[in-house]
Amino acid sequence: MKVLLTGHRGYIGSVLQEMLRRAGHDVVGLDSGLFVTGTLGPPPPEIPSLDVDVRDVEAGMLRGFDAVIHLAGISNDPLGDLNPECTLEINHRASVRLAELAKKAGVGRFLYASSCSIYGASRDCGLLTEAAPFHPVTPYGASKMLSEADLTRLASASFSPSYIRAATAYGFSPRLRADLVVNNLTGYAVTEGKVLLKSDGMAARPLVHVEDICRAYTAILHAPRDTVHDQPFNVGRTSENYRVRDVAEAVAAAVPGAAVQFGDKPEADTRYYEVDCSKLEGALPEYRPRWTVRAGIEELRDAYRRHGLDSAAFLGPGFLRIKQIVKQQREGLLDANLRRTGNAARPAPRA
Repeated sequence: MKVLLTGHRGYIGSVLQEMLRRAGHDVVGLDSGLFVTGTLGPPPPEIPSLDVDVRDVEAGMLRGFDAVIHLAGISNDPLGDLNPECTLEINHRASVRLAELAKKAGVGRFLYASSCSIYGASRDCGLLTEAAPFHPVTPYGASKMLSEADLTRLASASFSPSYIRAATAYGFSPRLRADLVVNNLTGYAVTEGKVLLKSDGMAARPLVHVEDICRAYTAILHAPRDTVHDQPFNVGRTSENYRVRDVAEAVAAAVPGAAVQFGDKPEADTRYYEVDCSKLEGALPEYRPRWTVRAGIEELRDAYRRHGLDSAAFLGPGFLRIKQIVKQQREGLLDANLRRTGNAARPAPRA
């Protein structure tokens, strides 16, 4: 297929673009380049791309594509809290507009990066299937819930959306994110010799390796239309639901000498949900997740050491989304709505 991959320069996108290309697809990226400075090790190969803010996509850009995989957006809960209205503008309204334009352009498949964050505050609710009620507690989670509701209204005989509700991601990517719980705890252990918990660690969360997320997108793209049409899928492994405190203990076991420590004022995290991921594996034989959290911790530990990650880099703006945004705003490169100013140079589109 000819696939437009939005957010291809991000944490997931830089892994997914290579997986799609290896599967034989013609992949074109679309990305505004907000986070391209956060690279650990060799950067991902360049692919043909459009340097465009997802809010500014035009209909003509979408013609000729068989599928759109839409990853671009404000990518986590704390960053969403930084500017809630901007989060809704990008993650909700721009996503729905993109889907509307794709439908008019004749794109048949639309794979939307939703999130298990839509389940939000679901303590004591057991394992949540795709039919569970939504209880988002952040603008990020709310934006995903609203987008799913609007996208399902666009579903038709000619336009087939699917909603990929990924668990909390972890694992090595050349566009590393250090603000994800497994990546973060492992980074503290390797660079500072301690596993620093800033919450009380009692919240439960489903966790999934970035490569297994990409395997899910690939499998859904390859699936018969009727199997995935207008369907949500929890992405991860049902066995990979963890309390954050248990993840910290696993990191401490994998990095000798790194003991678990709590911040000055650890607080309870209201985000608490455990999910059932059996629907995707049952529906799509191609999808078989390969990673566990313990194996992912070892992968991250070894990658951090191999690439010489130190405390200054780990805690700096390169790998922390909020710090990247604040730095670019302080330097006058981004305005309050995360739009580039005239001071920001854009990379040239690649043909």
